[in-house]
Amino acid sequence: MELINPQAEQYAKTNTSALDDVLSEIESYTLANHPHAQMLSGHVQGKVLEFFSRMIAPQRVLEIGTFTGFSALCLAKGLTEDGKLVTLELREDDAATAKKYFAKAGMETKIDLRAGDALQIIPTLNENWDLVFIDADKVNYINYYELTLPSVKKGGWILADNVLFHGEVLQETIKGKNAIAINAFNDHVKKDDRVEQAMLTVRDGLLLIQKK
Repeated sequence: MELINPQAEQYAKTNTSALDDVLSEIESYTLANHPHAQMLSGHVQGKVLEFFSRMIAPQRVLEIGTFTGFSALCLAKGLTEDGKLVTLELREDDAATAKKYFAKAGMETKIDLRAGDALQIIPTLNENWDLVFIDADKVNYINYYELTLPSVKKGGWILADNVLFHGEVLQETIKGKNAIAINAFNDHVKKDDRVEQAMLTVRDGLLLIQKK
């Protein structure tokens, strides 16, 4: 299902500030070479992530799902002087690509990339998060949410990507394990009195969640 009018999407991109050289390179490389290039956050959403991070100026950020490093670099732009972003990636080849671009952007000391299963890594992280970005396998969104929310600071944020899942969550009968999982996640957050949330129709849907 086409959620965003292509002309509107292009108009939004035209009227959004340009990406820096490294982000532009990641975008071009991923679109040209990766079989799952549609997973890239992209120009407009990348700027939204960057601006959101700059607004809250986080000291500690956790990203679940690095992919080729685009969103991590966007989020890292808002880090405080002593800030750190920890990003988790299951696929070794994507982690290697991201690490290369982190170094190219001069952010290798600010971004701590860990390759492996996020469900196993998250419990070992001894941090309190200002911001968590969930953009990994959809069937585990509720698990990632429940694993991280206790470590999110009061007033801190969780951002979840793909919460419209290509429009499949809008169908009268939701089919497919990913769409079913995303719909369950959205309902789970809606019923959680520990947080408040707002769903944005940017790209494939972005859920802003603030811990009370």
